[in-house]
Amino acid sequence: MPRIKVAFYQDADGVAPVVNWLRELMKTNEKAWAHCRARIEMLGQMGCELRRPAADYLRDGIYELRTKQGHVQYRILYFFHERQLAILAHSLTKEDAIPAVEIERAIKRKRLFESNPGKHTYEAES
Repeated sequence: MPRIKVAFYQDADGVAPVVNWLRELMKTNEKAWAHCRARIEMLGQMGCELRRPAADYLRDGIYELRTKQGHVQYRILYFFHERQLAILAHSLTKEDAIPAVEIERAIKRKRLFESNPGKHTYEAES
């Protein structure tokens, strides 16, 4: 399977929620941040071939990257765009099942992205 591109979703005002979440995680728990970065790299290498325990399908085109550090579970919700691009749309720390409101937020971001990919793709600052 060829490597796919992984990108971050950004809101209309330029805020990239997963980027900000990862930055904060790096400050507060570098080990958990490293686990999340490793999962993102794995997603880039395996794309839609990635399965449990590293990833799982939730619903409506939304998947989750899964990692755990200690007793805390970290999740990054993502979707595919034309099977060649994975968009990291939302992230959270959880204890039980992912709340429906969090999945709905990722679905909304997926729809926004699909309506205007250029506007909703995060470009790193130089």
